[in-house]
Amino acid sequence: MARTTRTRGQRSERGASAVEFALVVPLLLVFLFGIISVSRAFQVQSTLSGAAREAAREFAIGNDAASARQRATDTASAASVTLSATDISIAPNSCRGAASGTDVVVTITYTFVPWGSFGNGVAFPITGKAVFRCGA
Repeated sequence: MARTTRTRGQRSERGASAVEFALVVPLLLVFLFGIISVSRAFQVQSTLSGAAREAAREFAIGNDAASARQRATDTASAASVTLSATDISIAPNSCRGAASGTDVVVTITYTFVPWGSFGNGVAFPITGKAVFRCGA
């Protein structure tokens, strides 16, 4: 029966791959969390634009700011984005009696906190905006 013997060079490299793995994994995790956070930021921006569009449409047709804000909140919450009434700006205040061609502008501002910021204050605003012409 043949015995395999290891030379001294092979023994000294046995733990090298584990050490290299331990050095590379944190970098890979940072890149992974960065990609996930940037993707989530794009998803939130797309959600805010859609919510602003729905709110602008609701206000342009119904002329009710409360229902427009509710429509924006409902649309955003379907994508796990929580909005408050103060995050939503609607101008002008009314479409009734507005001059022909008046536009409704809905702007939603949301403070985005990326995953992995671990409470160290990393946050930035993301804005969604939509414009509709007043009309019933």
